[in-house]
Amino acid sequence: MSHDFVFEKVIVIGCPGAGKSTFSRRLRSETGLPLYYLDCLWHKPDKTTIGRSEFDCGLRKILSGDKWIIDGIYTRTLTMRLPARERSVCGRKP
Repeated sequence: MSHDFVFEKVIVIGCPGAGKSTFSRRLRSETGLPLYYLDCLWHKPDKTTIGRSEFDCGLRKILSGDKWIIDGIYTRTLTMRLPARERSVCGRKP
């Protein structure tokens, strides 16, 4: 499927438990696009968090790439992500 996939910049958003990560992993598997979890950017390995400016800098670096799937809601950053994406996928709990 990856050779037929038209979109190379996809954001996956939705409430907790909506299946974002499951969908994102499947999309990565089908397309070969790199997958970035905003939770992994925000949380350090010791379970503390980074500052907003560091988070925003990391997100800008991801957004500057040619291809990506970005998984996570982080409403504050939608104004950065929405203009950069080619497709949005919104999940909700059944």
